[in-house]
Amino acid sequence: MPTESGSCSAARQAKQKRKSHSLSIRRTNSSEQERTGLPRDMLEGQDSKLPSSVRSTLLELFGQIEREFENLYIENLELRREVETLNERLAAEGQAIDGAELSKGQLKTKASHSTSQLSQKLKTTYKASTSKIVSSFKTTTSRAVCQLVKEYIGHRDGIWDVSVARTQPVVLGTASADHTALLWSIETGRSLAKYTGHVGSVNSIKFHPSEQLALTASGDQTAHVWRYAVQLPAPQPAADSSQQLCGEDEVECSDKDEPDADADASSDCPTIRAPLTSLKSHQGVVIAADWLVGGKQAVTASWDRTANLYDVETSELVHSLTGHDQELTHCCTHPTQRLVVTSSRDTTFRLWDFRDPSIHSVNVFQGHTDTVTSAVFTVGDNVVSGSDDRTVKVWDLKNMRSPIATIRTDSAINRINVCVGQKIIALPHDNRQVRLFDMSGVRLARLPRSSRQGHRRMVCGSAWSEDHPVCNLFTCGFDRQAIGWNINIPALLQEK
Repeated sequence: MPTESGSCSAARQAKQKRKSHSLSIRRTNSSEQERTGLPRDMLEGQDSKLPSSVRSTLLELFGQIEREFENLYIENLELRREVETLNERLAAEGQAIDGAELSKGQLKTKASHSTSQLSQKLKTTYKASTSKIVSSFKTTTSRAVCQLVKEYIGHRDGIWDVSVARTQPVVLGTASADHTALLWSIETGRSLAKYTGHVGSVNSIKFHPSEQLALTASGDQTAHVWRYAVQLPAPQPAADSSQQLCGEDEVECSDKDEPDADADASSDCPTIRAPLTSLKSHQGVVIAADWLVGGKQAVTASWDRTANLYDVETSELVHSLTGHDQELTHCCTHPTQRLVVTSSRDTTFRLWDFRDPSIHSVNVFQGHTDTVTSAVFTVGDNVVSGSDDRTVKVWDLKNMRSPIATIRTDSAINRINVCVGQKIIALPHDNRQVRLFDMSGVRLARLPRSSRQGHRRMVCGSAWSEDHPVCNLFTCGFDRQAIGWNINIPALLQEK
């Protein structure tokens, strides 16, 4: 029977010791009140101008930080001892391992491999624990600068898109899989009008730049232009949401927590049943539509792999934009120039230039590895694209070869939106989160989500309203509700 070498025995003992210590760390972390510590008692005895709830939260956070670093320090010492022990044993020339004589070169290789594995474990441990600490501070910051103001509940199915009117009166628009589009009072949350002209899912909604007109795209293979006339109700006093936000922890929510659609807030509002203009020519679902600058033309994107440019007044097809290899997912127009960007499941997005009537150039942007869910213009010559590959990329239109910034996330990204004035990107995710980044890729905040607020299913879209005094960011999701948020942008940028 072969005998067990000294190095193998030592390695087994080290492994058992590390496992035992790992269990002890988990037990320590699972008990939040196991020990308070002298510094905490001393701090609690001092005078402070901070509110008691804020002070308690800070003390708890610092206690967690202390425990995390203490555990890291202990584990680091043990891992270092293991590395030294293995190096000493493996570096001993002529030592037998597993019954075989190893040369000095083989011993050196094995020692190097073992050291590399342990070094990687150290790096992973530090990274994971540090991420927990940073996440705690990010959550606290997000609650201070991002507050839920209003929920817009009335649709009977998921909401694919949300948009804010660019003319007075400023209203919120939502497009839903329940075949309707709703207009809302931003201040009161009441529905003001319902559009029922489509016979399929309403996939997007955009407002005319200067008139009370809305453009909706639908699964019935059409896009509709319809006029609305609404009167805003008197605003109600805003509820104090600071107490609601204080002390809430993020938890997982089931689908049973969705808003009650039986209380149909849209049942009493006026109904618009027919469009002014119907844009027809696609052979598949129209997934998105947008107005070109000036509002005289509109562009649509379809699952038939084409985008169409229409004259709105005559409903005539002006151009059919072909070239994508798979279904289109989104289209967006430049706010001041005759430029269109279309995104597709073929992992690309394309820039179409209509500034010169005689030349319609197209540029293809490649860089994503999965469906490009949306691409939008910002100020200047930048485009921001989001993808199911869990990345967001910022591009310079003058240099298509590579993005100037890349944001990597943990979930697929849906229809993004950019706050043009402050250059803040809102990222709605499949995992129910909404994150805010700047144009250089720095994460600014994550919108609060708990058992009592936030989206409970996939977040589908977002829209900024920079000038509105109450809500300046809106999100919508497949939990059948839209949400209005107040983002304290100066505080957000100051934290950065």
